[in-house]
Amino acid sequence: MSKLTKAKDFKKSKSGTYLSIATTAFGAFGVAKRLKKARAESDTLVLVDATVSAVAIVTGLAILYRELKRLGDDDVLLG
Repeated sequence: MSKLTKAKDFKKSKSGTYLSIATTAFGAFGVAKRLKKARAESDTLVLVDATVSAVAIVTGLAILYRELKRLGDDDVLLG
């Protein structure tokens, strides 16, 4: 397997999935700030937007966790 192919398959590896989980979870900090600011300013529209973003982050993390469980021992980069 060439290095280029391994690089393309990084997203399908355990390492790539862990990296995706970390970056998605990091995005939660920005959403939390927006939620706090929207509550303080009583801005309903921003509050709804931040809530939808939070739900998207939770859903994304759940999908990534499921993918991580599916990978199991079939790690692309190790083979």
